Amino acid sequence: MKKYFETAKVLFKAQLVYRFDTITSIIFTISKVFLAYVLWGAIFGKQSVVSGFTFNSMLSYYIISSFINQLDQSSSTGWQISNEIRNGGFSKYIIKPMNIFGYFTAQTAGVSAFLLFFNLTAAVIWIFIFRVDFAITSNGWYIQSASVLILLGLLFMMQLNYFIGILAFKFLDTGIFMMIKDNIVQFIIGSLIPLALLPSGIIKTMTFFPFYYVSYLPTMLLLGRNGNEIFSGIVILLFWNAAFGLLISITYKRLKSRYDGVGI
Repeated sequence: MKKYFETAKVLFKAQLVYRFDTITSIIFTISKVFLAYVLWGAIFGKQSVVSGFTFNSMLSYYIISSFINQLDQSSSTGWQISNEIRNGGFSKYIIKPMNIFGYFTAQTAGVSAFLLFFNLTAAVIWIFIFRVDFAITSNGWYIQSASVLILLGLLFMMQLNYFIGILAFKFLDTGIFMMIKDNIVQFIIGSLIPLALLPSGIIKTMTFFPFYYVSYLPTMLLLGRNGNEIFSGIVILLFWNAAFGLLISITYKRLKSRYDGVGI
């Protein structure tokens, strides 16, 4: 366990060198909340409530959702893995005295931990700039449950991106998979719009898949809503994490034989 902690710590410190990436991440969070402010400001100009959201609770949703989504830095890890496989650099991970998935998870956790403070700062700044009556719950059970769901959601997204990354053992270019995944996931996790605005039939279908619980449900819990979905959310995320863990193990064992360590 110590070696994984040290890996996370090294990547945490490395972010101090790449300050531009940190600034870009903060700007992305700020711009997303600003666009939501402009869009929903126009919509709420004619009405006070939309699908159970007031203007302040809608902005609170976007601030919390953006904060949670920026904690997930696994997409860049997926790109890194596929690039390392193609150029032959993946060999150095095979000979490391640690589990490969564990290493990349620790690496991603280090980056996320570094961005945690800056994204939290950006969120707080927006609360004061927009003078939002921040609608976060004081229910301790909801907050704890949301924290568990966030961690399980981050683990699932890490497994998803790792899986796409190791597909580079078989496919010359996995970029198309990453782009499709990024575009679809942004919508189905509730990052673009709250899923509560969708038809009830679609929402019910989405509850069987992990993406509903990655960002949307934790955000709703922190707003003091959807408490009846806590148990099912944790169970479903545990199931999907276990399923993807098995899929990754099988896929890696079958495809690594194609790797010759000198690039593709």
